[in-house]
Amino acid sequence: RSAVNQLIYDALLLLQHRGQDAAGIATQMDRKFFMYKAKGMVRDVFRTRNMRALPGNCGLGQVRYPTAGNAYSEEAAQPFSVHAPFGIAPAHNDHRHTNTESDSEVLLNVLAHELQRSSGGRTPEAQDVFNAVRAAHRRLKGSYAVIAMIAGRGMLAFRDPHGIRPLCMGKSEDGTVMVASESVALEGVGVPFDRNVAPGEAVFVDLDGNVHTQQCAENSVLNPCLFEYVYLARPDSELDGVSVYRARLKMGEALAKRVISMVPPSEIDAVIPIPESSRPSAMQLAHVL
Repeated sequence: RSAVNQLIYDALLLLQHRGQDAAGIATQMDRKFFMYKAKGMVRDVFRTRNMRALPGNCGLGQVRYPTAGNAYSEEAAQPFSVHAPFGIAPAHNDHRHTNTESDSEVLLNVLAHELQRSSGGRTPEAQDVFNAVRAAHRRLKGSYAVIAMIAGRGMLAFRDPHGIRPLCMGKSEDGTVMVASESVALEGVGVPFDRNVAPGEAVFVDLDGNVHTQQCAENSVLNPCLFEYVYLARPDSELDGVSVYRARLKMGEALAKRVISMVPPSEIDAVIPIPESSRPSAMQLAHVL
């Protein structure tokens, strides 16, 4: 039941590698949302006064790596929020006004529209939330792992039907439930890793900490993004049961075999890793050569 702002801040530091463009935290207390976001790194964005203005025991945070929209726009920083039909803040337009060109804001509006439809405008129950996610899956094409707060109700997390983007969850003994892109964010703040969210699955955590889950996609199948293992994820993370570090070593071995078939190893003087995330692969490649 304790304030969640510091926990989210610490987790964002552990996920800083996923985006250095902007950072944001949103919390909720007594049906109100509190939000602060700005361009820059986590340590630079949040000062003590900003943290004090983020009360509540439910919240979410994001570090931005621009995938669409204007990377330099202050408004493009997440979380986004929408106030109709009821407050939602998450991390084709339904005739709704969007403030940015971000694909994430469009996704939020699709989710809000489906939630309004599934609940008939009344306060949504867990099944209404799952029905909205099911409808959103049918409309959305692409890769997404979403965490959203619904005012006065709780937190929702869901993953695209192919599990392209990573999403995992954990729970600590004090009842804290946490969902994150990578296992390091959970373990680094003392929340034991429980499991990965399945492709197409939705997780709804009410404000009392009760966890509801449901598979919300037809024909879901795990097809994770290779780029997570190559570049995006931290080497000490485990994504969908696969160690990122070990995957990078294996990539180095595979590349070495290809190099050997094209260039005699005696002609190679040095192996230089670029960018930094390729160091384990380069090390293994050099070892095999």
